[in-house]
Amino acid sequence: MSNQMEKLLSEVKEFTEGMIVKGHVLEVRPSEVLVDIGYKSEGAIAASEFDDASALKPGDEVEVLIEKLEDEDGMVVLSKDRAEQKKNWDQIVSICNEGGVVDGKVKAKVKGGLIVNIGVDAFLPGSQIDVVPPRNLDEYVGKTFQFKVVKINGDRKNIVLSRRELIESERDEKRRTMLSNLQSGQLCTGTVKNITDFGAFVDLNGIDGLLHVTDMSWGRVTHPSEVVRVGDQIEVMILEVDREKERVSLGLKQKNRNPWDEVVAKYPVGTRIKGKVMSVVPYGAFIQIEEGVEGMVHVSELSWTKRIARASDVLKVGDEVEAVVLEIKRDEQKVSLGVRQIEENPWMRVPKKFPVGTRVSGKVRNLTNYGAFVEIEEGIDGMIHVSDMSWTRKVTNPAEVLKKGQKIDAVVLEVDPSAQRISLGIKQIEDDPWKTIESRFKIGDLVKGKVTKLASFGAFVELGDGLEGLVHISQISEDRVEKVKDVLKVGDEVSARVIKIDVAERRIGLSIKAATYSMDQLEAEKREFEAALKPGEAIVDLEHAFEQAQDEKNQ
Repeated sequence: MSNQMEKLLSEVKEFTEGMIVKGHVLEVRPSEVLVDIGYKSEGAIAASEFDDASALKPGDEVEVLIEKLEDEDGMVVLSKDRAEQKKNWDQIVSICNEGGVVDGKVKAKVKGGLIVNIGVDAFLPGSQIDVVPPRNLDEYVGKTFQFKVVKINGDRKNIVLSRRELIESERDEKRRTMLSNLQSGQLCTGTVKNITDFGAFVDLNGIDGLLHVTDMSWGRVTHPSEVVRVGDQIEVMILEVDREKERVSLGLKQKNRNPWDEVVAKYPVGTRIKGKVMSVVPYGAFIQIEEGVEGMVHVSELSWTKRIARASDVLKVGDEVEAVVLEIKRDEQKVSLGVRQIEENPWMRVPKKFPVGTRVSGKVRNLTNYGAFVEIEEGIDGMIHVSDMSWTRKVTNPAEVLKKGQKIDAVVLEVDPSAQRISLGIKQIEDDPWKTIESRFKIGDLVKGKVTKLASFGAFVELGDGLEGLVHISQISEDRVEKVKDVLKVGDEVSARVIKIDVAERRIGLSIKAATYSMDQLEAEKREFEAALKPGEAIVDLEHAFEQAQDEKNQ
């Protein structure tokens, strides 16, 4: 073997796959570049591995990595990219420790993210591309950005990057700087980022501030969307800055003069105003008096006489109404209005129209535990208390005497127009029978009547004109009576003697067994009767008597 051949073979042995060698450009083709590395055959490198393959010319020196010594065509397979990556790996690792920042060019989109060339290929996960993961990764290919090195795996030659952490860090720094510079009263321009029921979040170039709904307008705002929309560019005032919690409170209405400063002077109590109904709620309606100033009409201030359950029964949004200012609370920014005050209060005419003693007619509109309401003209009700329903009965439930819808006569007892109250009485239609009781009944009189109620302690007998007398159980029979119902029943006609008349207590005591007694015997029975009464057993105490009579009936 010649020395030249030995030299050639020795040189051939020096070339191995994975080796980085220098070569010279032989030819530049449209899709590839032929390079001579001094091997027995030239190698081809894809033109895409060069930044600008068309700028190359024969003889230019390039560093390449031998991927394969011989392919199917007998050519050596070379790579410029892999040569650069292998050459740069150690240098890159030494420069960009985990946490370091490097520049890189996005090379390609792959599953789950992007490949970035930072001297070597590195992986940028999709979640780390931006603060909000982008929908289209293709728009990043070919662009250069700064990246943070998150992880380096030397064994696998793997580097993981993050652009998002740099953006967030930059924003955090920018936010801290802005927070330190923000001052109360300062005006800033921002973009409405999000709207909630209680306000809107405004992006102040990286800082989110809250514009509360109560700080949007001096007027009433039902929902923030009435004032701002997402994407709006608005100028706001800094109200408060909490640098520890990084919270900023914003105001929109504070940029303008508070119209409430002049409301008290402009609309004194008693002023008649015109306004538009802005909203209606069950308890009233809000009326715009002027821009930024609204008053509220309570449902009770809509009519003097009509019973209005809901404001929506008489008002709707957009209605033009007249009202009178009733009260102003400047600090609370509240104006109370009244619609009924536009007209004269009909109750002021009531004392003249229905003076005390006037006899009126009306329909029972409602019953309560303590009485009944009677409408004596449209919208004007009078109230009859249970104590004014009967001279002779103690009425405990109005339903015993009246029923809803019934037409009745009554007498006006009292009128209070300021409280819108008329007191009526039924019993006053007739004279009090107890005023003449002593001329009608005397001790010893023999009377006849019908049993109306039974109680455990006796029986009530009707004596006419609503009067009743009580036959105590001891006065029913000469024989001992265990239970009243064993001897008497409701509806029985009985004869009895009057043995007790108490005008002050409105009581009449009767005795059936004494119907045939002499006056001396009656006096003795009277003493026995009074001694037999137990505490609480009133002769004409209808409240307890009625309850006990019912108990007896149900036994």
